[in-house]
Amino acid sequence: MEFTAKDFRDYFKVIVDMIEEQKDYLCELDRKLGDGDHGVTMSIGWQAIGKKLDNELADEEDSAKLNITVGKTFLSAVGSSVGPLYATGFMRGAKAIKNKPVLHDSDLKDYWVAFGNGIQERGQAEVGDKTMIDTLIPFVDGLEKSFSESQNFLDAFNKAVVAGEKGMKSTKDIISKRGRSSRLGERSVGAQDPGATSAYLIISTFLEFVEQRIEKVS
Repeated sequence: MEFTAKDFRDYFKVIVDMIEEQKDYLCELDRKLGDGDHGVTMSIGWQAIGKKLDNELADEEDSAKLNITVGKTFLSAVGSSVGPLYATGFMRGAKAIKNKPVLHDSDLKDYWVAFGNGIQERGQAEVGDKTMIDTLIPFVDGLEKSFSESQNFLDAFNKAVVAGEKGMKSTKDIISKRGRSSRLGERSVGAQDPGATSAYLIISTFLEFVEQRIEKVS
């Protein structure tokens, strides 16, 4: 499989639209646990990215530079704690694919592993804290394990997204230990974490994007 800066740009544009569609749902989840603004926050970040994609990034052919700008744009647009987390994810991903004009299976695996691990290192959360890490670390672990067995990115990513979804759903049963929602204590049980949900939507949208792209080619 081959993946270029143009593919990244097209994928990010799909995310811009997807976040707009899911904005109210993410806010609804957040109302049960926090300020109720997670969908709005994600929308502000991705709308800013959308403008960059249509203007200064329209002809960018370097996948790493594209990801760095996406990360920096999200960070400057979003003031909340999620800004530095996603910015770190995209920038670490960029570092993993530096000087590679065309990405292949192992490059894409490296990108997503760096993305997820970067977010965890920046946020210092653990699985079980009821955060986006409950989605991202099972996803990263699943991707590394499956890819080492099959060397097939699409197959491994598919399994990783299933692991991420399981992690996201597990947040319903967890007492929040991080951020504003931690004040709720046991009252946080029963609500799915909005950050875990938006992280899942970002990885599952990538899976859909890649599958549709392969269908068009074949």
